[in-house]
Amino acid sequence: MKQEPIHGIEALTAFAINAIRSAGQAAMESFGKGRGLIKFDEKLVTRAELQIGKRFQQALSDQYPDHRMFTSKMPDTAYTHDSRRYLWIFDPIDGVDNYQAGIPIWGMSLALLENFWPVFGAFYMPATGDLFHARAGGKAFWGDKRIRMSDDRTIDDESLMFTFSRFHRHYVSRFPGKIRNLGCTGAHLCYVAMGRADVAVTANESFQDLAAARMIVEAAGGRLFTASGEKFYLNDYLNGERIEEHLLVTAPGNCQAVLDCLERRT
Repeated sequence: MKQEPIHGIEALTAFAINAIRSAGQAAMESFGKGRGLIKFDEKLVTRAELQIGKRFQQALSDQYPDHRMFTSKMPDTAYTHDSRRYLWIFDPIDGVDNYQAGIPIWGMSLALLENFWPVFGAFYMPATGDLFHARAGGKAFWGDKRIRMSDDRTIDDESLMFTFSRFHRHYVSRFPGKIRNLGCTGAHLCYVAMGRADVAVTANESFQDLAAARMIVEAAGGRLFTASGEKFYLNDYLNGERIEEHLLVTAPGNCQAVLDCLERRT
């Protein structure tokens, strides 16, 4: 008789970390193998995403066959006590341009919800070996080292802000520090969570893109805000639609100081 899977937080966390590392191994098989004569090799990325997704789906089916996978269709949000209360959100490649070009700043994210409440999130960068993870309401980690952002750092000429592509088309910036785009939203948010950067501005994201990084940021003391400074609630986008608002990710004490540096272009 087959033994029932264990649903304790330790078992779920161990499964998630092992599964995302295994998916990372599959991702490395195609990393940097885009056709050099074209700027973006869509065929390679599509093939890689399917291969990576299949690796994770097989691991989930083997360990937790009754758990659900997030799709872009509106999920059944009914409360339940059986195994279907667990929902996994997996994003196989964040930073596809970097991935196909052989630039190591890319990763994959994995989040777990229980009856649509956050449980665990991880962001893994296979090319660099960096693993960020957090339990909702707990601590955030980079590997086995705890990370936490400071809420009282002054925004000055030594500050660092990560932005999205074409940021300059949307904002006039008076940000006094350095402005960079590394081409990977998950990496941006995790670097903010660990204090290497002060703020990240994101655009054109979805629930799937942000589900894991949101938990890491919040466990490290940060928050997601709208471009008007209001708190942002990611679960409003469980239906998979694109988030039209630009988002600001930083420590709560820094939000207004950053907003004062940005003027939206008309």
